Amino acid sequence: MSALVEALIEQRETFACFGSSCTVIAADGNPDDAAAATLRARRQLLGWHGQFSRFEPGSELTRLNEDTGETVTVSPLMRRVVEAGLQAARATGGLVDPTLLTEIEQAGYQSHYEGPGVPLRIALAMAPPRRAGRPSPEANWRLVRTDRRASSVIRPAGVRIDPGGIAKGVFADELSALLADHGAFVIDCGGDLRLGGRAAPVREVHVASPFEDATLHTFALRSGGVATSGIGKRSWIDADGHVSHHLLDPGTGKPAFTGVVQVTALAPTATEAEILSKTALLRGPAHAHEVLVHGGLFVLDDGDYVVLDPGGVG
Repeated sequence: MSALVEALIEQRETFACFGSSCTVIAADGNPDDAAAATLRARRQLLGWHGQFSRFEPGSELTRLNEDTGETVTVSPLMRRVVEAGLQAARATGGLVDPTLLTEIEQAGYQSHYEGPGVPLRIALAMAPPRRAGRPSPEANWRLVRTDRRASSVIRPAGVRIDPGGIAKGVFADELSALLADHGAFVIDCGGDLRLGGRAAPVREVHVASPFEDATLHTFALRSGGVATSGIGKRSWIDADGHVSHHLLDPGTGKPAFTGVVQVTALAPTATEAEILSKTALLRGPAHAHEVLVHGGLFVLDDGDYVVLDPGGVG
């Protein structure tokens, strides 16, 4: 195994995508094969960006949300993304809700976020009293279902879907299947990571502080998923003069201020890690540790943080 790891030659592509930065790393004994794999992955991610962006008028997601019919035929990947959002809602009792598009638009997130935004400490000083998130009483996600055989999404007209970060987790997992035969790979979809490969080396995954330019902790991982959710990078002042960000409390439809400002979750897949990170943030300090069943880290309002290290190499 060690000889195979030493023989691997890595190729890397980093590029703007999903309103953030994406990186694909593939490693093989043949550098041409690895380079070709990273280019294919780059093209795929850029294509998915156009297909799934809610900010693109002609995207498949926009067409789904604008369709007045109850049943809409969609691509297989769109169906999987919607189903992942529904699975997250079912697993969390609606705490992670993929049907809050109207609410996120009302909060002021109607176009790609350019930043730099309100500094986190200032945002927290302006924020309302802390409270854990709650499910929406409307629970519109219960009105949505998918049909795998017909590759369709069924929902009442007017129930609009915003898969948010879950889509990035699905994309990372989809690409991991395409790169699984390579010696090693890393897929970073705007902060949602999937690592693996036939001879994957141990990699350091650094967790940055949301308050300053510092590393809080470093996990040593060979494979699996990693995702970080937080309120530190995307915050703004809304039309009413209130501080806002993109992570909503479904119970109020407003930005969530729970006492947890950032969560990094480890999991077998990037999709699960994305769901766990958002759930832990919404549940707040008293219950975040219960959510991070595979390990992770959460940061509190005052900058203190808790590490749940799985131990050993993941």
